[in-house]
Amino acid sequence: MSSPPGKIRIVAGEKRGHRIRVPSSNVSGGASAFEVRPTSERIREAIFSALGPVADLRVLDLFAGTGAMGLEALSRGAKHCVFVESQPQVASVIQKNVATLGYESLSQVLTMDYLAAISHLQRKNLSFELLFLDPPYRMLSVVAAKLIPKMSHLLTENGAIVIEGHKEAQNFFPKRPIFDRVYGDTRVTMITMNDERTICYGRQNL
Repeated sequence: MSSPPGKIRIVAGEKRGHRIRVPSSNVSGGASAFEVRPTSERIREAIFSALGPVADLRVLDLFAGTGAMGLEALSRGAKHCVFVESQPQVASVIQKNVATLGYESLSQVLTMDYLAAISHLQRKNLSFELLFLDPPYRMLSVVAAKLIPKMSHLLTENGAIVIEGHKEAQNFFPKRPIFDRVYGDTRVTMITMNDERTICYGRQNL
C-alpha cells in the first residue's frame, strides 16, 4: 500500500507503521529552493537488514531531510540520534516528526550547515557508532572530501557510514565498501572504520 502524499511510514520497530511528514520541496524556487528526497521504504528496509541490530547505538543523520533514517534507527532501538539539516523549513518538519513519535528525549535537531554541525559536535567531543550520509547527489564527492579528515573523531572505532548516492556514484572514501547495492537510481554503500568488521545481510556476513 502506498503512503499518502506528504507522508511516509516507519518500516519496523516500536513505531512500525507510524507515518511521518515529508516537507514540500522547491516551494520558494530560485536559489532559495530546496530538495527533499526521502529514502524509500524499500531502501530503508534493505539498509537496516544489512546493518543488523542497531539497539543502543548513537546515530548521526547528516542531511537529514525528513529524518526518516534516524527515526527508523530510533524505532529499532538506537540510543540517541542527532539530526543535521541546514534548511529551517525542513528542520522544523523533523522537529514535528520527532515529537509525533515521542522521541524528544532521544533526539537533537541541529539547524545548520553540515560542516558547522560537525565542528559543533567535535567541540563537544561527541562520537557516533552510525552515520547516515545522504547529501544532494551532486554534492557527494565534495562532502566526502570534507568528511574524510574528520572521520576518526566523528565515529567510534567500530563506527559505520551508510552512504546514499546516484547509482553511478563511485566510492569517494579511502575504505573498501563492505556493502554496495543499487536500488533503482540510488546506490547504497557502507564502510566501517574497522576494516575487520563485517555486517550481516540476512543470514550472510559480507
